[in-house]
Parts: sequence; structure tokens; C-alpha cells
Amino acid sequence: MSVPYADALAGAAPRSHWLDSQDAPAARPALTEDTTCDLAVVGGGLSGLWTALLAKERDPSQDVVLVEARTAGWAASGRNGGFVSSSLTHGLGNGAERWPEELTELERMGVENLDEIEDTLRRHGIDCGFRRDGKLWAATAPHQVAEVRAMCELAAAHGRTIDFLTRDEIRAQVDSPTFLAGALDTEGYALTDPARLVWGLLAACLRLGVRVYEHTPVSTLRDTSRGVVLHTPYARVGARRVALATNVFPSLLRRLRLYTVPVYDYVLTTEPLTPDQRASLGWAGRQGMSDLGNQFHYFRLTDDDRVLWGGYDAIYHYGNGLRDELDQRPETFAKLADHFFTTFPQLAGVRFSHAWGGAIDTCTRFTAFYGQAMGGRVAYALGYTGLGVAASRFGANVMLDLLAGRETSRTRLRMVRSKPLPFPPEPARYVGVELTRRSLDRADRDGGRRDLWLRTLDRFGLGFDS
Repeated sequence: MSVPYADALAGAAPRSHWLDSQDAPAARPALTEDTTCDLAVVGGGLSGLWTALLAKERDPSQDVVLVEARTAGWAASGRNGGFVSSSLTHGLGNGAERWPEELTELERMGVENLDEIEDTLRRHGIDCGFRRDGKLWAATAPHQVAEVRAMCELAAAHGRTIDFLTRDEIRAQVDSPTFLAGALDTEGYALTDPARLVWGLLAACLRLGVRVYEHTPVSTLRDTSRGVVLHTPYARVGARRVALATNVFPSLLRRLRLYTVPVYDYVLTTEPLTPDQRASLGWAGRQGMSDLGNQFHYFRLTDDDRVLWGGYDAIYHYGNGLRDELDQRPETFAKLADHFFTTFPQLAGVRFSHAWGGAIDTCTRFTAFYGQAMGGRVAYALGYTGLGVAASRFGANVMLDLLAGRETSRTRLRMVRSKPLPFPPEPARYVGVELTRRSLDRADRDGGRRDLWLRTLDRFGLGFDS
């Protein structure tokens, strides 16, 4: 029995389009001799790189060491869709539900954070295809039309402008027979090439004197009277302060491991479109896009006119499964291809060049949380739930504020001072995640109506999202 769209997927390279580049820098050597520093950063993704860069910008004299288990950006930071969102709360609705009294301030700080990212890239000469083209949301089911209107009204109530688009207006922007209405945010979103962003931040860190060691996993942290000792395979790092930026990977602070679960997200990119294929879409504004399902798709154009198409399935594997072989899931790629051609039937015959996946960390409040350990000498930020490209910079500033013992507008936020509820242990965790996924799918097919299970989760502030 043939698989639908197998021909379109047959030649897809099983790796990230972004990382499949001649521009990837050579790996830095591993740490092989004991060393000391003022600040040790664990993790070479966007969270860690932003932390190291901002630390040096705050105080160029401090000695900063960054250690990475593999190579910088190899995981979620180099495999995501390249959406740079101003949201610090995983969307207006989530923020309004959890921190209504802070949402206006959180929205303001989020846009400010996005502005500062753009300024940082300009100052350091980082060429990563960063474009403030905005984002379109597409309603693809009748009940979502009211949802998108409500989102626009909520934005207006908190100092933000998101414009409602009728069916004809959104199809004039991007043409799909599935689009019934939409919304356009021209202020709060940018697009980037995430791998080139990582590599640019890495180069900037090196220029500022950050010592970077790749292929240097940290096995344990040990609190001592003189600081924190990081144990790696060949050597130790003695640090006055430590920032943990490991996100989806098991935290070096064991007490945090029930707060996040790894969820696998999958992505396709097409071959470059011909001029006629591009013209059939419209998309002159080149905005990033997503639809409004509980299980949603995100999609965009790349600089060379491929369509990146990802999302929908968010797969959790029993026992916090986190293995390289899980990066490929043919059944999800086939599903994504089917949805792609349903959305854009005018692109029939287009083939996919890359098909990949990877894990992101999610928590029960859908957005990052923060804290300290070991007498305030260790800080952490994790739980970004797929919106970490920009929010990781905000989280880096939070970690540095906490490590400095400074009360700031960031550290005073209830969002920063509070924690999500932990996930239950197995097997209840797996059962709960699977029940939630099935209920979300059922809600998407039933006019958005949430069943008893989802209403119960809503009541207790729990959930599961990509």
C-alpha cells in the first residue's frame, strides 16, 4: 500500500535545513584542563549564548566560560522554524489567563526585548536573515473566526495592535482555500535563520573573550565553600556563579526534572519554489504564519523561497524519551505533507528537500520559568515550549539579574517569581499527555469544544502544547 505524498518526501534529507550549510563553523576543542572563571554557562544553544554575550556586555572584565555537550546550536536552537516572537507568555491568551495584572507590562517588555535583539544583531554585525516582517494567523475552521477576533481585542486591551483580516483580506496576503479569516501582527514578530543566529552569537561571544568549549558535557555540579565545581569528562570548572541553559535536557538540578517534559516537533522544507509557484501563493509580505488549531501548523518562506512547514504533532515518549533516532518520524512527515497540499493545492508536484525533528521542553504553564539554587550561585531558565528564540534572551537577562542579586523590573514580575506545577511521575505522566493530545485533536474536530478532561486541566492550570 503506497503512502500518500511518498514521492514528494522521497528525496528529503533527514536533517535540519538550517544546519545543512557550508557556513557551519568548525567545532571548538573540548575542555581538557581544570580551569576557573567568574561565570560558567552550561549549554551552547540560544539560551546559553545570549547569557554569555549579555554577561560580557554588562561587565567586559568578567571571565566567562561556556561549555556545550556537542556543538553550539545542534539541538532545538538550530532546528526550529526561525520565528522570533515578542511574546514572553506563549501568546496573549496564556498570559491573560495566568498573569492578567502583568500582561500589559509583559507585552511591553516583550516588544522591547525584540527591539534589543535587532539592535544587538546590528551592533555585532550578525547576518542571520533577521526580518521584522510580522506574523499572520489563519483561521481554518468556523469557530476560529471568533477566536481570532477575540485575540485582536485582547491585544488592543493591553497596548498592542493586531489587525483582524476578513477571508478576502487574508487570501489577498497569502492564498489558500482553507483560510476563513486571519490576523496580522506587524510589531511583535520577526523571522530569522536560527542556525546563522546561533553561529553569529557564538562568533560575537568569542570576539568579546568568552571561552567556549564544545564536546564538553557536564555530569554534575558540586557546591563548595569557594564556588560551584562543574565536572566534565576531562577536567573541572570552578565558577563563582553558574547559569544553566540546558532546557530540554535533564537538568543538573534533579529537583527540576519533574517540571518539564521533552516533546518532539517535526518540520519539512520544500525545494525552492519557481517564480510561478511563488506567484500562486501571493505572500508578498513574507510574514511568518500559523493556523489556530490546538494542534497547529507554523509555516514561512525561507530566504531562497522554500516553504518551511512544521508543527501539528507534538510527540511525547514514555519515560521522558530523548534519543537521536526519535528525530525522524515518517508517519508525521506523511501527515505534514498531506496537510501542506491541502492548504496549498496550487503547489501540487512540489517536493520536499529536508525532513527533520527534535525535542523542545514544555512545562505545565507553557512558558519559561526561572529560579536559583546553591545559595544563589546557580540560576536557571527553562520550559520555553517552542518560543525560545527571542524569549531566551529575556531569560538570560533574568538569570544574570538573579546571579547578581539585583531586584529589577524583570525579577519583580510574578511570572518570574512563580513556578509551574510539576508533571506527575510515570506512568501517570504518559497517560495524561496522551489523553490530552487526543482531547485536543477531538476539540479541533468538534468546533473547539473542550471535553471534561481539558476543562479539568484548565481548572488546575495544567496542560500540554507545542
